[in-house]
Order: sequence, then structure tokens, then C-alpha cells
Amino acid sequence: MSYQTIKYEVADKILTITLNRPDELNAFTVEMAEELIEAFGRASEDDEVRAIVVTGEGRGFCAGMKLNSDGNAFGLNEQLAPELSDMANLEEAPAGVRDSGGTVTLAIYNCTKPVIAAINGPAIGIGATMTCAMDIRLASNKAKFGFVFTKLGITPEACSSWFLPRIVGMSQALEWVYSAEIFDAEEARAGRLLKSLHESEDLLPAAYKIARRIADNTSPVAVALARQMMYRCSAMPHPADAHRVDSLAIFYQSLEDGKEGIQAFWDKRPAEFKSKVSQDMPEFYPWQEDS
Repeated sequence: MSYQTIKYEVADKILTITLNRPDELNAFTVEMAEELIEAFGRASEDDEVRAIVVTGEGRGFCAGMKLNSDGNAFGLNEQLAPELSDMANLEEAPAGVRDSGGTVTLAIYNCTKPVIAAINGPAIGIGATMTCAMDIRLASNKAKFGFVFTKLGITPEACSSWFLPRIVGMSQALEWVYSAEIFDAEEARAGRLLKSLHESEDLLPAAYKIARRIADNTSPVAVALARQMMYRCSAMPHPADAHRVDSLAIFYQSLEDGKEGIQAFWDKRPAEFKSKVSQDMPEFYPWQEDS
């Protein structure tokens, strides 16, 4: 697929997705949403991709939604009066109702590959909330963040009311959302949104170092299952629910990749995992269908 608002580049098992509207600090558009959804779905099925790094072209990561000057600023259909029942099946929800940022974060959530954010500059609004669905977040010292929704008279989007409190805790999430202020990278790190801060020139190498450890040393199917288990099982009401999934996951992984991993341990050599996410995910996956 040819992309207009992002770059999709695979090198040595690592996919780099670059938000590519630098003249507008990579402001988010509906077209970008559609391209990101396609890119994460494509990466899930591509066995040449073992890890994903997401960054921005130029001096910004994503300055937020490119707001329309005419009509509804978010491209929503004001002729409708949707109710919660209309959202029961998301695939059948009326056009012009769904939050486009949420469609992207759900695509990231469903991705089978680890996703690392390399936040190189301002990450405001959807620029901040989309990273909450990513697994590990690193940032440049020059990065800025802002969950600015209430200053615009709107509410948090992109499933951030689910992701953000799980990452930083309820109190910190509420403070940032209530105040709607833009804050620096050090505050983001102190608030546990970020793993680490880096000089601009060191940011991508640090992200690739993490991606490289994943790509070179792990079972791709085990990583795909572990990613979904962490997100889905942590939201289940009882640990026994996780135990059911854990039991099946380790059972099926013990049959092939598990044998190779243990033999490699005893042989004191790197494991040579043969499994492929595109064809070797166990039959019980996905155990929880998205609505």
C-alpha cells in the first residue's frame, strides 16, 4: 500500500512507522487514522516484523487533531443522535459517530507485535493518547505532552480513559486531564508515562536497542500471546480468569518453541524459534473478541 501521511519501513525485523506530516507537526487526520489502522494490521500478519517503533518526522511527534474549520471539527455527523445501544457492535456503529483516535488505538491494542513509541517532539491530544496504547514510551528531552481536551470543551478520546489510568494511576491521570495543561518530558517521566528521556540524536537508537532485544532473542508467537495476555487478562475480574488463559498459552507453547527454548538453554546457545505469528497462533486465540 502507498501511504500519504505515514512512512512504513522494515529493516532487519524492525518496522518503523513515521507520522509524516512535518509541515503541520504531524497533525492527525482521518486519512492518517485509516493508514495507521492498515499499517498495524499489516504488521500483525508480516512475519518479517518482530517489533515496531513509532516516531514523528521533523520536530514534532503529533500536535493533535487537525481541526476542521467548517462543519463539525472532528468530522462527526451532527444530524445523528446516537445512544449507547448504537455502539454495542462497533463494526455496525453509524458512520460519523466513532472517534477516529479510538479506531487507531484499538488497532494498536489488537496488534500482535510489540510497539515502542519514540516521541521526538510535541505530543498533544491524540498525539499523547495514541501512545498510551503502545507498550513502551521513550521521549526526547524536547518533547511536550498535553491531554488538553477539557480546555477545548471535549472529553478524552482514543480509549485513553482505559489506558491512561492503567499506566500512570488514577490520580495522575485525572490531574493531567482536569488541568488540560501542556507539560514537559520530565514531568511525563516522573508521572510514569515514559520509561526514559534522551537527547534528540539518541532517541531512535535507544528505541531500536529495545526492539532489537525483542527481535533477536524471543519466540514471536510467545511475544504475541504475552502482549495480549497482559492487556486482556489484567482487565479481567478474577485471577482465575487469567489462569485459564495462562494454562492454555503455556500448554501450546510448550509443544514446540518451549522445547527449543529449553534445549537451547541446556546447550548454551541462542534459540532458533521457528514459529510464525501468521500461521502458528494457537486455536484458542483470540479468547476474547472485541465488541
